Amino acid sequence: MLDVCLLGTGGMMPLPYRWLTSLMMRYNGKSILIDCGEGTQIALKEKGWSPKPIDIICFTHYHADHISGLPGMLLTMGNAERTEPLLLIGPKGLTKVVNSLRVIAPELPFEIRCMEIEGNSQTFSFEGFHIRAFKVNHNVLCYGYSMEVERGGRFDRDRAVAQEIPMKLWSRLQKGETITQDGRVFTPDMVLGAGRKGLKVTYCTDTRPVDSIAENAAGADLLILEGMYGEPDKLGKAKEYKHMTMYEAAAVARNAQVPRLWLTHYSPSLFRPEEYMDQVRKIFPEAVAAKDGRAIELKFEED
Repeated sequence: MLDVCLLGTGGMMPLPYRWLTSLMMRYNGKSILIDCGEGTQIALKEKGWSPKPIDIICFTHYHADHISGLPGMLLTMGNAERTEPLLLIGPKGLTKVVNSLRVIAPELPFEIRCMEIEGNSQTFSFEGFHIRAFKVNHNVLCYGYSMEVERGGRFDRDRAVAQEIPMKLWSRLQKGETITQDGRVFTPDMVLGAGRKGLKVTYCTDTRPVDSIAENAAGADLLILEGMYGEPDKLGKAKEYKHMTMYEAAAVARNAQVPRLWLTHYSPSLFRPEEYMDQVRKIFPEAVAAKDGRAIELKFEED
């Protein structure tokens, strides 16, 4: 199961009823945060989740509404007696930006590790899941992210018995371990069937529509895109500042053939995004004008 919560849905500045855009996902004891604008800590508390167990923070880009909450988040983690290392992932310049922000959070009881994205796309692999960053088109270097949870094949007991694989090795092989014992090499494929569909969430804000979004969202269970403007007369402004309208985001979701779309990163001038959703749903019926705290539990398909 993959827990997903859109903590904040605002762009540019926080509002009394809308925190800045950030997304948190939890899987198998790991917590991943994407973007950390001002107010993210409050949004986390409103959700009832803790910042202490966050393992990875990814940044789409370094505009203030996506990273200005980081120093306070780090201090809160430190005050919670966190000692485990924290991994930060982001575009080129991450180390410099983080070191600058840490002028006001200089002493922390845990190590910070920075990994800067190289090229147009890069995949970061962890135990049981991958995070893939892909370049989009904003007025500064900016990336979208897909989180993919693996799901191995079903354990085949008959194959294990037929190959005389010791029962004590079965659970280790199911977890993907390769084992050498008594001169034999045992590999997971000896006891597992074909891989099954996993889980995937794709998140992208601050960009014009580009092919890489739909390409990377292929097969996603949930697509989260910015819908900066809903007013029809704001298309020119969206093009000028390299953002997407709600209608453009719906077209991207349609092209990606995903089952559901959450819109986020609204302009402060967009008071009631839901007012424009009738037209949006004519393009993509499964679109939702997400509000702060919108959450879902994604589960593996039944076999």
